[in-house]
Amino acid sequence: METKLAVKMLAALAQETRLAAFRQLVEAGPAGRAAGELASALDCAPATLSFHLKELANAGLIEGRQDGRYVIYAANFAAMNGLLGYLTENCCRVSPAAGCGC
Repeated sequence: METKLAVKMLAALAQETRLAAFRQLVEAGPAGRAAGELASALDCAPATLSFHLKELANAGLIEGRQDGRYVIYAANFAAMNGLLGYLTENCCRVSPAAGCGC
C-alpha cells in the first residue's frame, strides 16, 4: 500500500461519525447494512450520513451496492487489512518497544 492511500484512509477514519459507521459495517460483515439502518443505529440524519459514507467510499474503505431501492454498504476488508499491514510494517518496525510483535 502506498503512503498516500494510507493517509487518505486514516484521514477518513479520523472523524467520529465515519469511524462509528465503519465499525458498524465491519461488525455487519460482508453482507453489510442498508444506509437507513446505519442512520438509525448512529442517530444520524440521512443526508449527513450520506456525506460520511461518500468520504469512506472515496478512501476505499467501504463499497456500496444497489439492492432494489436500497443502497447496501459493506466494509472493504481487503483495504482494511492492507491498512493494518501498512501500519504494522511502517510504524512498528522503527521501535521494537512498540510491542507490535514484529
